[in-house]
Amino acid sequence: MTVDQAPRGVTSPTGCPVSRMAAGFDPFQGSYQVDPSSSLRQARAEEPVFYSPLLDYWVVTRYEDIKQIFKNPEVFSPRITLDQITPISDEALQILGSYEFAPGPTIVNEDEPIHTQRRRLLMEPFEADNVATFEPKIRQVVNAYLDRVVKTGRADLVDDLLYEVPCIVALIFLGVPDEDIETCRHFGMQQTLFTWGRPDGEEQVRVATGMGKFWRFAGGLVEKLKADPDAKGWIPHAIEMQRRHPDLFDDNYLQNIMMSGVVAAHETTTNATGNAFRTLLENRSAWKQICADPTLVPKAVEECLRYSGSVVAWRRMAVTDTTVGGVDIPADGRLLIVTASANRDDDIFPEPDEFDIHRGNARRHLTFGIGSHTCLGATLARLEMKIFLEETSRRLPHMSLVPGQEFTYLPNTSFRGPEHVLVEWDPQQNPVPADRP
Repeated sequence: MTVDQAPRGVTSPTGCPVSRMAAGFDPFQGSYQVDPSSSLRQARAEEPVFYSPLLDYWVVTRYEDIKQIFKNPEVFSPRITLDQITPISDEALQILGSYEFAPGPTIVNEDEPIHTQRRRLLMEPFEADNVATFEPKIRQVVNAYLDRVVKTGRADLVDDLLYEVPCIVALIFLGVPDEDIETCRHFGMQQTLFTWGRPDGEEQVRVATGMGKFWRFAGGLVEKLKADPDAKGWIPHAIEMQRRHPDLFDDNYLQNIMMSGVVAAHETTTNATGNAFRTLLENRSAWKQICADPTLVPKAVEECLRYSGSVVAWRRMAVTDTTVGGVDIPADGRLLIVTASANRDDDIFPEPDEFDIHRGNARRHLTFGIGSHTCLGATLARLEMKIFLEETSRRLPHMSLVPGQEFTYLPNTSFRGPEHVLVEWDPQQNPVPADRP
């Protein structure tokens, strides 16, 4: 199929003409921010791999192409995953230098073979049996926050529930001491805009300052946990692995995974659950079904992750000259692999734009990746989403979205969740008698 060409002279690094659609692709505004999966429907059909002059990235949109990229890290390196997608200013670099900010490899951006060696040693706390031990605590925290609003008849699910609870759970899981949770929560939101957004000069200075402070704070936390032989959590586990395998884990690595772990475990779950509540409340039949039958909640979680996941895209770099979907990619070529688009590929998911909690293959979504870099925290995220939906649907089945609200999102390429989800209900109709005014 012929694709309309962009104005003459616009070409990819391989010399191929750039289409008008590719030249107009802007992930920081417009249709991609409204609904990234739907915005790439034409691309999936007509130009599934295209070069974006704005980003200087090849954008990959189809399921099978993205799956093969994930499963071939020896060809498609993850090393650029945490690079700033927008070049950082000299002033911001100087600020980061003043904090001795030294980002290094973590679980998500390491090449093989060291990635698998480290991952195996760090995996134990994320195994299903160990994650399951957190269920009573998560349920307790979720209900404590619901207690604050259940009699009021109105709430912002993000501000009143979904922002704070996943952060508390994440920090407990990591092993952050109670007295440091609030400070850590404050810093955690800086990284998304810094890494995957397009902040202007003034905002880069602000975000770089926050990142520098976060870096220094993370290093202090690691030292604090090292001094506590009774500390429990993922970072104390990593510290123990450092003692056993000093050749694989240095202090810089521990500081990096402390910092990135806060963001990964907190923000992605907040966004995923915000997306899930919006989607279910907009699809009232599905919401009523899980209220009537809580055993459907795990299916609803998977379909929400497919239909509107919090992880929209990842990045990779070609190690050598290669091809993706029949398109030549040169060595060192950078790729934006849009998992949200893959999750709406009709070759894999029939009627992909339909939200169906009974979909048989919803769990094939690529929101958590696939292969050796599958998300470490997927089991914990699924558990948290399940508990949020179970407890809220049990106590507030009559909850509905406030009509006419506009949903807004932090503009970036890769992570997506509503900044606010306003809901309302009649507290006199709360099914639990103790929840009534």
